[in-house]
Amino acid sequence: MNVNELRAMRAKAWEAAKNFLDSHRGETGILSDEDTKTYEEMEAKIVNLGKEIERQEKMDAMEREMAMPVNTPITSKPENTKMEEKKGRASDAYKKAFWNGMRSKYASVSNVLSEGTDSEGGYLVPDEYENTLVQALEGENVIRGRSHVITTSNGTHKIPVVASKGEASWIDENGAYPEDDDTFAQVNIDAHKIGTIIKVSEELLNDSAFNLESYFAQEFGRRIGTKEEEAFINGNGSSKPTGILASAEVGVTTASDKAITADELIDLFYSLKGVYRRNAVWVLNDTTVKAIRKLKDNNGQYIWQPALKDGDHDTLLGRPILTTGAMPEIVADAKPVIFGDLSYYWIGDRQGVTFKRLNERYADMGQVGFLASKRVDGKLVLPEAIKVLKMKTAAAG
Repeated sequence: MNVNELRAMRAKAWEAAKNFLDSHRGETGILSDEDTKTYEEMEAKIVNLGKEIERQEKMDAMEREMAMPVNTPITSKPENTKMEEKKGRASDAYKKAFWNGMRSKYASVSNVLSEGTDSEGGYLVPDEYENTLVQALEGENVIRGRSHVITTSNGTHKIPVVASKGEASWIDENGAYPEDDDTFAQVNIDAHKIGTIIKVSEELLNDSAFNLESYFAQEFGRRIGTKEEEAFINGNGSSKPTGILASAEVGVTTASDKAITADELIDLFYSLKGVYRRNAVWVLNDTTVKAIRKLKDNNGQYIWQPALKDGDHDTLLGRPILTTGAMPEIVADAKPVIFGDLSYYWIGDRQGVTFKRLNERYADMGQVGFLASKRVDGKLVLPEAIKVLKMKTAAAG
């Protein structure tokens, strides 16, 4: 069954669930225990279909990649020109020496790798592989994929932002032009270190068929991507990035400390200026999505709608929904919903991802450790571009 068929099944299941809710609510608007159980089964089917759609999309993407030609046919006459040899960490010699050094503690690679020696020990990964690692991080990270990402070489990166805007004025004939300029402030993107130790058995490391590059990219992306996501959302700026929830403006505070209403989500939608709504997305966790699926607007229409086309996101009030486990649950004082233009959240990647081989630390377990680290920072440069929904403070006593 293909993705479009699965999406059609999910849309049909969603319509059936909506009709069931509408026809089985009592006078008080509450379902009976038996009907609640039936609806939850219908809802579970919708969730499972959504997960199957995601799996099928990944399989389809993999199939397309595997079906691509492994080389490109020559369609032009070869020219008698010599390609410019790449230097430093971009060179083939560096790449070969780096991976030889990662596989064998006896490899003599110091001369070639001298251009990538890290000040804290270890070696910087080849340039091409660093790009692969960044792509792996994006695969694990909702915020990174929608943010504005810059690469800095060293030091603090200063970003000028408009603190207050000037305005035009009507002028009488021969009147003077008013002096009303924009004023600018600065946001500093620094660098915070994040790292992990990846362990590989000696048997796998010595096996030439073991794809060390792919394994590192997958593990590094999974581990670092998860921690980055948590910091980009919840970070307090102390030894880690400053998260969106720490900087974004509160658009709506709920009337209840346990639930969200459709009207409050609509109010949050319009609390964001129109210029930012054009590219805005919702960010929330799966539990919050489940809670808002039953909500309707004042016209009796469900505000959550499933995606119908391949590659599309589910929508809330017409804007895409992104889900991540890093978002808070619906509890008192929490901020479980983000709505805004994530391109105003800037991520600064410091050039150079470091790998260091640890030969002796795990030798008694027949393993070799690899210490992997990178430096990154993140800040919301324009707080008004993103709004959050805040739950009411719990009642005292």
